[in-house]
Formats: sequence, C-alpha cells, structure tokens
Amino acid sequence: MANYQTIKEQAYEANMQIPAQHLALYTWGNVSAFDKAAGVFAIKPSGVPYPELTVDSMVIVDLEGKVVEGKLRPSSDTPTHAVLYKEFAVSLGNEINGIIHTHSTFAVSWAQALKSVPLFGTTHADHIQTPVPCTPYLSREAVQNDYEKETGNLIVKHFSENNLNPAEVNMVLVGGHGPFCWGNTADKAVYNAAVLEEVCHMALNTIQIAPGAQSLPEYIVEKHYQRKHGPNAYYGQAK
Repeated sequence: MANYQTIKEQAYEANMQIPAQHLALYTWGNVSAFDKAAGVFAIKPSGVPYPELTVDSMVIVDLEGKVVEGKLRPSSDTPTHAVLYKEFAVSLGNEINGIIHTHSTFAVSWAQALKSVPLFGTTHADHIQTPVPCTPYLSREAVQNDYEKETGNLIVKHFSENNLNPAEVNMVLVGGHGPFCWGNTADKAVYNAAVLEEVCHMALNTIQIAPGAQSLPEYIVEKHYQRKHGPNAYYGQAK
C-alpha cells in the first residue's frame, strides 16, 4: 500500500493555517497538498471544523476525483483542485504542489464585485506583476452541469484567454465566489492566500482614499518583482 503520510501532514498543517491567518470563518476554506509522481493529493474533509482535524482525517484523492484513502468525504471543492492540478501542474509542468480556497472577506468582496484587483503598489508587485484576475460568473449551464469541476475549467479558460501564466500569477478570484491560490507547497499556497487578502484590503483602502488612483508605474513593478523572483534576485538570504 502506498504511503501518503507526507502529503497528509502537509495538508493538515496548511489547513490549520486558515484559521490562524484569519482567512475563513467556521469551515469556509480548504487546502490540498499534491504528489505529482503519485498523481494524488491530500485535502481537507468536507465540513469538518478545523479544531477537529487530524493528519489522519485528510482524504487522499486522485486526479479523477476518486477517493484513494480516507474514511471521510473530501472537500466539496475537490473537483476544482483536481482540474487545476491536471491543467496547471501536470499539463503545463508547473511546480504547483498546493492549492487553497477560502472565503476571506476582502478577496471575496472584490470577487463579488466582479473586479480584478488593480496593481497599486509594491506589496502587490512583490508577488505578481499583473492585477489579480477575476473571472466572470459561471454560466447557468456550467452550474447545472458539474459546478465544482466547471469552476476549475473557468479558471483555466480565463488564464488561457488572458495569456496569464499560472507559474507567475498564483492567485485568482472567481466571480461572485472567492479566491483560489496555489504554490510550490501547500504552505506557500496559504502564504499566497494571505498576501492576496492583504492586497485586496490595501486596494480597497486606496480607492476609498483616492477614487482615481493610478496603477503603479511599470518600471517600479518590474523592479520589485525581479528583485524577488528574477535571475538576479537579491531579496532574502543566499541559499
């Protein structure tokens, strides 16, 4: 029998960061941890409060949505995670090993307004070089067909149509719904979700202070992003 202990531990620790980082109330969020070689991911069980979670309560699911290991029902958002892993990690070959979905207040507020988040400042530019994208609503047909799977398909379609690279743009708002973020680990996905929430809050404050606020100049965006992520990045300590 395969041993999924590592990704179960990763998923558990990342899920416990959702309440710690104030990214969701009650059970309104989930994180998964992916093992690309095995073609499976560990994800939070559906509707289980965070204080009741354990490593062993994490559910192992394959990329077709079949439960491989676990006694509990996986998160209702499992099909969305599966689509994103298949399309962004496997098909495109990106190092995406963790995905998070929450209903954090400020990110959801922008999603409900169907607005991408403008790139106003360097906090935003330190992480992605574009506005945070927001998809349109799902169609009636998509909702009636296979809602959670179609949510993943909508994200993939939106990235393709807007020439967005999921290796660089690691966050998205689903119109009327909320945020999904990803990273090279489950912990990094949570980090990106926390960054997104803060950026959404800052952008709202900016518009309230100056309704006509302008986007950050491209040369500053480029400087801030490249100093962290470029070939000559110098932020942080040498590895």
